[in-house]
Amino acid sequence: MQDHLEEDPAQLLLRHKEIPGLDIKAAARQIAMRQKARHKLPAWAAHPSLIFPPSLSMEQCSSEATGKYKCSLVQGKTMVDLTGGFGVDTFYLGEKMEQVTYVEQQEELVALARHNLPRLFNNQQVSFVHQDALAFLRQSTLTYDWLYVDPARRGKSNQKLFQLKDLEPDVVSNWGLFQQKASSIMVKASPMLDISEACRELPGITQVHVLSVKNEVKELLLINDGSGQPLSIVSAEIREQGFSSFTFSPEEEAQATPELSFPKKYLVIPYASILKAGAFKSFSVKQDLAKLHAHTHIYTSDHFPEGVPGRVFEVLEEIRLDKKVLKKQYPEGKVHVISRNHPMKADVIKKKFRLKDGGEEFLIACTQMDGKPGVWRCRRMW
Repeated sequence: MQDHLEEDPAQLLLRHKEIPGLDIKAAARQIAMRQKARHKLPAWAAHPSLIFPPSLSMEQCSSEATGKYKCSLVQGKTMVDLTGGFGVDTFYLGEKMEQVTYVEQQEELVALARHNLPRLFNNQQVSFVHQDALAFLRQSTLTYDWLYVDPARRGKSNQKLFQLKDLEPDVVSNWGLFQQKASSIMVKASPMLDISEACRELPGITQVHVLSVKNEVKELLLINDGSGQPLSIVSAEIREQGFSSFTFSPEEEAQATPELSFPKKYLVIPYASILKAGAFKSFSVKQDLAKLHAHTHIYTSDHFPEGVPGRVFEVLEEIRLDKKVLKKQYPEGKVHVISRNHPMKADVIKKKFRLKDGGEEFLIACTQMDGKPGVWRCRRMW
């Protein structure tokens, strides 16, 4: 594997159909999975002794970036991962712990975890349990500092599920059991989940973390840390150089009264995690930015918004959506198009005016405070 990591696994199979004493298909699969893991799990991909799971498990496991973020949220001595899978979250959550319990019902994944995790952990005591998560929890006499669960979001017909009560294990029905067995609980959930509904279904949630990686929402984390504190919502955008976060409460969002304004020198579009979290008004107030319209989640300022958790654009001019105007401005038809609360979606604009993504400029289409739609030529600053 190490000798052929840079090669195409399919070509390897064609060239080496049989090698005595070696399962060439298994080796090719491992090379393919290591190549996939380079971006998602770079430290794991670089480790020469690890064995990787089938493609589906690789797709479903957490990334190294989100695993490290989860690690920053926990502290204690003992934790149990009820849905261990490939073991990525088990490892990152368990890095700060003394005793780690990995639970998984798929025998193949348990075998992989038995091989991999001892090669990754330092001094942690790790227990491996091949059992149904709820059966294990009901039988166990132990309590843990942290309980982690990432319910399966695929149905029996492989359809995507996201409602907590439809997942396996059913977090809603067993919430009381989880609370009996751990001081703190973390539930990983789908980005499609309605946060307000989830907090109603799981009483006592104190933190919700909305994680986006490179401006794409990847997962929600629902936490009951046992503190009894009011709910806080944290939107975290994870980048290679670290993460930026924005924190607010439902009460702050309800009470916030943002200023409305026509576009000024700069436009700001918050990171996707902030929009998913619903911080539409509190973002405006806390970041000292005006809002373009009550239902247009684009913000504006005359001053460069240093360190704002979002994309910043400098406004060059307002422009008409007209074929001749756009052809003159963009003779090659290359410009990025963003549409927010505008009668025409970005794809419709691009198709109608024969535009394609590219170039240095952006067209931002949205509705203004007077209810009229407009389009602005902009340059990305941040």
